[in-house]
Amino acid sequence: MGSLGRPRGGLTMPDVIVLGGTGFVGRHVCDAFTAAGHEVLAVARKPPPAPRFRALDLSRTSAETLAGVLGSCAVVVDATGSSWGLSEEDMATRCLALTENLQAALSLLPVRPRLVHLGSVLEYGPIPHGESAGRSTPERPDTSYGVAKLAAARLVVASGGVVLRVANAVGPGLPETSLLGQVASALLAGRDVELAPLSAFRDYVDVRDVASAAVAAAHSGVSAEIIGIGRGEAVPVRSLVDLLIEVSGVPAHVVERDIDTGWRAKSSWLQIDTTAAHDLLGWRPRHSLRDAVTAFWKSCS
Repeated sequence: MGSLGRPRGGLTMPDVIVLGGTGFVGRHVCDAFTAAGHEVLAVARKPPPAPRFRALDLSRTSAETLAGVLGSCAVVVDATGSSWGLSEEDMATRCLALTENLQAALSLLPVRPRLVHLGSVLEYGPIPHGESAGRSTPERPDTSYGVAKLAAARLVVASGGVVLRVANAVGPGLPETSLLGQVASALLAGRDVELAPLSAFRDYVDVRDVASAAVAAAHSGVSAEIIGIGRGEAVPVRSLVDLLIEVSGVPAHVVERDIDTGWRAKSSWLQIDTTAAHDLLGWRPRHSLRDAVTAFWKSCS
């Protein structure tokens, strides 16, 4: 795919900047662009195990300062707005406020870079059982997080950016607060796996495939589009838990209890229509769920 780097004074400046580049998805996005031959700069609050990093609290940074960081990069990937470990109210504020600040910063640049924004399947709201969420699906989010992410996505589309509306990402580095993270912690500690009822169906996609979709979007000629990224199949949540236990080889007893898991448990069915991803980006998921779960377990143990 070739680098878009710009030489300056003997140095190659980053042509791709990943905001939230140290998060679960952001780290893989950085890796994917680097593997594609790009000079990548990760921007986030926390330093990663990566060679090029700029520490910046995006929630406290002015548009002018952020514009200075973005400089003359060719691509900005917004991988901020993860919901792991934060309250619904905090995430609702962060998702929209960061996007608004980014839009203000981009408007200050003489040449606007290509923007790829990572959205969420929760922007759709409830999906009827058996149906796939796609380009014609009404957007009726029923959580504050989904409402904020949808508002952010609409800002991006209005400015000509591309939104990747991502299903449930799994794979190496998945946070401990996630469903599989909780299961892995129990397995490593040798205790029973206690979870909320596992009756829902979800579309799970390997985080490395999400990262490859971001690269495809950056290199495409697509603009002002919202594109669903998933495997295109809803699987029982219980089957994913059972798969992790099988892959781990650790005997475990799963106990389902009436535990309040908050807003994440509202939808009983989520499945993405991946037609647009294939037609517009030439993208399809390459990793199976077994690949994703196996890689996750190896990253834990």
